[in-house]
Amino acid sequence: MQIDRRLISHFDWPLFLLTLAFVGMGIVTIYSANYDIAAEHAGGLPSRQLLWLGLGLAVMFTTIAFDYHYVDRLAYPFYGLILLLLILVFFVGHSGGGSQRWINLGFFRLQPSEPAKLAIVLVMAKYFQDSEPSRGYCLRDLWAPFALVAPLILLTLVQPDLGTAIILGLVFMSMMLIGGLRIKSFLGLAAAGLAFLPIGWNLLWPYQRQRVLTFFDPDRDPLGAGYHVIQSQIAIGSGRMFGKGYLHGSQNRLDFLPAQHTDFIFAVFSEEWGFVGCFVLLACYFAMMVYCLKLFERAKDRFGALLIFGMVAILFWHVVINVSMVAGLMPVVGVPLPLFSYGGSALASMMFAVGMMINVSMRRYTF
Repeated sequence: MQIDRRLISHFDWPLFLLTLAFVGMGIVTIYSANYDIAAEHAGGLPSRQLLWLGLGLAVMFTTIAFDYHYVDRLAYPFYGLILLLLILVFFVGHSGGGSQRWINLGFFRLQPSEPAKLAIVLVMAKYFQDSEPSRGYCLRDLWAPFALVAPLILLTLVQPDLGTAIILGLVFMSMMLIGGLRIKSFLGLAAAGLAFLPIGWNLLWPYQRQRVLTFFDPDRDPLGAGYHVIQSQIAIGSGRMFGKGYLHGSQNRLDFLPAQHTDFIFAVFSEEWGFVGCFVLLACYFAMMVYCLKLFERAKDRFGALLIFGMVAILFWHVVINVSMVAGLMPVVGVPLPLFSYGGSALASMMFAVGMMINVSMRRYTF
């Protein structure tokens, strides 16, 4: 776990500083989301997020310290650990909000489905690290990845955590495509997925079906399933061009916004900073992804490139689904805004992802 001093000169400061900027903006917004005007304080959540940042930085620098080629040996043990934790959730898990997703470690409540995204990237990068066949992979070549990933998705789905299960599936598909899955095979898989929708609908929990139906008609249950989306859209719209100003969002101050420091934190930010603020925030996410894809192109080997692409896929799908959900462009599925929303497991997992990308970036100069 020793870092060559020559590597320090190649430390990826732009990616590191951009990550800290997102977390910093997130903590400021968490403070606003929980600010009590009468008491003139925001409770303990902002301070706790700072502690999670400290944990995330420790995870990040530990990830950077190891040569990423060692991940090749750790991929399957890490996968096995996450699978075990997902099973343990059903026996010793902590419940909240109708779901049983967390394991209480005393000082920290771990949500195993968050690092499960990383496990998928690691095992898929290991599987695809060798050169792909000249004509690409067909579905029968990929039975092993399907067998590895399916338990993670199913165990997450029955917690129930539909949003994270969707993210796991999308990250898996992204890794298969970049790994060399034939387009014809991908289209066949997509068609099979569409054919499975009627069965999948019957497997959803009643509240999840209600959310899907509410997406098509939010006014069908404005005080129930449609409440989240309606209030979120009002908050986004009330921000207009330049927003109402920090700590002055009326929807947030009057407690109309649900989950304002987690899944709906983008609505809080939108109301306070308006269209211009949202544009800047999303432009920063876009810049971060483009920058990371440049690192993907420059990686010195296929394994490093796959690791970077997988981590970018996690970031991309989180941003797309969270913003679409908050804006009412897709059903509410409970996905946080990466590096921004409150939560220790999510933040530590994303800091691991960033650390892995910095790791690959630094070591592209070594031979």
